[in-house]
Amino acid sequence: MLKRISALVLAGATALTMAGCSSSDDTSASAGGSSGGDDKIVMGFAQVGAESGWRTANTKDIQESAKTAGIELKFSDAQQKQENQIKAIRSYIQQKVDVIAFSPVVESGWDTVLKEAQNAKIPVILTDRAVDSKDTSLYKTFLGSDFVEEGKKAGQWLVDQYKDSKDEVNIVQLEGTTGSAPANDRKSGFQEVISADPKFKVIASQSGDFTRAKGKEVMEAFLKSNPKIDVLYAHNDDMGLGAIEAIEGAGKVPGKDIKIITVDAVHDGMQALADGKINYIVECSPLLGTQLMDLAKKVVKGEQVPQRVVTEETTFTQEQAKEALPNRKY
Repeated sequence: MLKRISALVLAGATALTMAGCSSSDDTSASAGGSSGGDDKIVMGFAQVGAESGWRTANTKDIQESAKTAGIELKFSDAQQKQENQIKAIRSYIQQKVDVIAFSPVVESGWDTVLKEAQNAKIPVILTDRAVDSKDTSLYKTFLGSDFVEEGKKAGQWLVDQYKDSKDEVNIVQLEGTTGSAPANDRKSGFQEVISADPKFKVIASQSGDFTRAKGKEVMEAFLKSNPKIDVLYAHNDDMGLGAIEAIEGAGKVPGKDIKIITVDAVHDGMQALADGKINYIVECSPLLGTQLMDLAKKVVKGEQVPQRVVTEETTFTQEQAKEALPNRKY
């Protein structure tokens, strides 16, 4: 993908382009033309937004990792809107970046813009979230968690907790952004595990859009319409933290009156787990930056990379959270 300019052409072009070396719309023939005509890789990254502590940590790690790797990063915040991400990707194509990476807001509706990138010979890396395109040649690799497995881990903990009980267990679920890969997969993985025992009943399930404010709002509605809730399963920590506010506002004790399972393991969630307000957290690490930059260098060189790169993650109980918190990076 990187276009190497001969030393003679580069020398002649330097005087003409020096003033615009940092311009994002530099159209010089060299890859990383915005970097002064060398072979520095330019990555366009279209982020979902800043909807949670996880996403903030993810953004920071990507920005810092790009700097460490010597990769020029062009960054955009889609504010959780697919149309904004598509606009950003098209802008990166127009700017002739060397590689595009993004975390899709939702799974569907990407084929057209990904085909545009492919036609422009710009490799694409999916991070954190996948797409449902049947044409896997439209992107080079997917880097991220196994969301189905995360849901299964959450469900298995619940099954283990109630293995000796014959009473019905009423569960409410705070889903992530409707149509997003983590929302779809964390829901299906969880359901797959608990469905083996009919005593587990999901009595209400609604999107909290991965935000603390929406998690609180939806949980308040759950509490009003469902007099007996035994368990809350939230697709991320932030929604779970919002729900804790609603539970406490209703005069109940989070972690005791209502057991809470969340996904992510960001600092605020881990603190709530250590304090006993959350009972169990399935980790989903946002620290993907170093792996992303390594993959970017390989795909730009035309090297083969795995179709999927899964991050290694764990789970946390209260005691494990207390041990991990002092050295937690996010």
